[in-house]
Amino acid sequence: MKVRKKKQKVQIKTQYGAFTCVFEPEPDMGGYAVEALGIQGAISWGKNLAEARLMIVEAIECAVEGEAIIRAEEAGLISIRKRPLTLA
Repeated sequence: MKVRKKKQKVQIKTQYGAFTCVFEPEPDMGGYAVEALGIQGAISWGKNLAEARLMIVEAIECAVEGEAIIRAEEAGLISIRKRPLTLA
């Protein structure tokens, strides 16, 4: 009989503070899907809990940094040059 793993809620520490994350076993691909609650776009996957933990830290930090850049541009503190993307 196969034991079904359950969702786990865990506090994950990053350089920007601690965030509540939900780790859920991924039945189709194996490993774990993980989402940081309250951080838009911070989702990831890992082939085991340790890898999923590393990946969600990176996703959280990227989301926080992206939001900081957006807010700084909106406040006129920085200017991001926008150029058309050309694909080779």
